[in-house]
Amino acid sequence: MTIKLQTALNTEMDKILGCIHCGLCLPACPTYQQLGNENDSPRGRIYLMRAVAEGRLPLESASFNKHIDLCLGCRACETACPAGVNYGFLLEAAREDLLHTESADARGTLQKTMLKLTLRHVFPYPWRLRVAFFFMRLARGFFLTKWLLRSGLLRTLAPSADFAASLLDSTTPHARRRGAKTKFEVDDTRPVTVFTGCVMQGLFKSTNEATARVLAVNGSANTRVKAQVCCGALHAHAGDIETARELARRNIDAFERSAPNTTIIINAAGCGALLKEYGELLKHDALYAERARTFSARVKDVTEFLAALIDAGGFKTGAPLDQRVTYDAPCHLYHAQRVLTAPQKLLAAIPGLEYKQLEGFQDCCGGAGIYNLSEPEMSNRLLSDKINKVKATGAEVLVTANPGCHMQLSAGARLFEAECRIAHLVELLDESYQRAGFYEAMK
Repeated sequence: MTIKLQTALNTEMDKILGCIHCGLCLPACPTYQQLGNENDSPRGRIYLMRAVAEGRLPLESASFNKHIDLCLGCRACETACPAGVNYGFLLEAAREDLLHTESADARGTLQKTMLKLTLRHVFPYPWRLRVAFFFMRLARGFFLTKWLLRSGLLRTLAPSADFAASLLDSTTPHARRRGAKTKFEVDDTRPVTVFTGCVMQGLFKSTNEATARVLAVNGSANTRVKAQVCCGALHAHAGDIETARELARRNIDAFERSAPNTTIIINAAGCGALLKEYGELLKHDALYAERARTFSARVKDVTEFLAALIDAGGFKTGAPLDQRVTYDAPCHLYHAQRVLTAPQKLLAAIPGLEYKQLEGFQDCCGGAGIYNLSEPEMSNRLLSDKINKVKATGAEVLVTANPGCHMQLSAGARLFEAECRIAHLVELLDESYQRAGFYEAMK
């Protein structure tokens, strides 16, 4: 048989051929569970990828584009896969090939085109990103946005616009503890640096500040890396692999220069997954391959890092919080990074919390980076299911560990009338430490 291989998929043929087509991924796949279509399962999509790579299906096929686009990239199939297929890399390779086909661009909606332009021409440039987030913060506080959401008028006129507006409004920050410092001495033998990210720093800066305080209470000396840029995760998920690689190189340079030999702490699960995979992303780059592997080995999710302190007996316990909480696991923390129990261990370490297990806590909420904007119908279906399960717990606080999930779940709580607030796990720790008097004002 004559094999006609495509560019990015060609480099991933070993992963394509690694799939044994057992079907154990089917129950784990959100889109297959919703639609029951084999082509919208990981196994079915891998069949399509192989057909394209071998030249039996045109890359320009509308069917191929449709089924690849509809994938959330949640990677739950990787957790279920007995053969260890790295499906996430296959998906990104397929989207990279699609990104470079004129026909795929022509089929794209205006919304998807705008998202691609934003990723390529705004996110890689810190000053442009700061300007964009400035206007987003203005918009979320604008009275018209809040009035349209409260009135329900926007939902009646344009459900997808209502969903987008709810996502925007959901980024309202928690109160900051300005000028706070901890009463504990930091340990110079345990240096860390926080990867502040772009969305986290632009829309959830208070969570970054809480992360720094929680680390300080637990004795870690934090070095700031000002030259860091967007991690590139959204670009990789959208198939813009070259931009993701360029951003990875810039981050490696920045952290090597400003914070060598430190543990890199991340509080955004989607970013953390890619940071830990820089070695794979740059494996063919002779100058950066080994440096990327070294960089990735230094990355720890904040929950992973703090849970290890609990195991070692070095974790500080704060004051009680009399709250009923539940936890929804970000896909890229649970399935990609395989951080399975650390968040629950931290919740158990906060006195007074009443923890309620969420059914399907490891299932995707439908956020998936920019999926909630590019595929709002499927995203909304998954979100509705998730919020109904949250309601069943009776929780007052829904905890997560990723900004995209935070926005998605906050929008869902508003749209589907769940009476709970959404919080990053470190915000609960920060609140517990504040009540315990671990902070004092800067003089």
